[in-house]
Amino acid sequence: MSDSKSIASTEKKPEHPPSWSFWTVFSSTFLTVFLAEIGDKTQEHPPSWSFWTVFSSTFLTVFLAEIGDKTQLATLLISAESQSPWVVFAGAASALIATSLLGVLIGYWIARRLSPKTLDIGVAILLLLITGLLIGDIL
Repeated sequence: MSDSKSIASTEKKPEHPPSWSFWTVFSSTFLTVFLAEIGDKTQEHPPSWSFWTVFSSTFLTVFLAEIGDKTQLATLLISAESQSPWVVFAGAASALIATSLLGVLIGYWIARRLSPKTLDIGVAILLLLITGLLIGDIL
């Protein structure tokens, strides 16, 4: 019995490269923060973002986050089993639109109740927490 305990305690954690989720979240977060920081910091009220800045940062963030995600894999499997790729596409796109709408509405609701500084601090803490969890995942 003591041999099995000593063997189990000396086993190394398998080494693996950082997962796609790590690089996806890291790169999309970096891009979003970079685009958000463009502008003159000396102004009391930062300039509003242009349509294309908001659109492109949102598209790239969501696109990169969804590549290889369990949602995409589930969609792939359902499409392969159902033999109805366009119906699966319509269902998956509708689901992504619905979850995105929920995120937009909650984000808008939060933004109306908190100051920009409080939002910045909250987002910074949340990003640090996510970064810590992702780094812990690869160590």
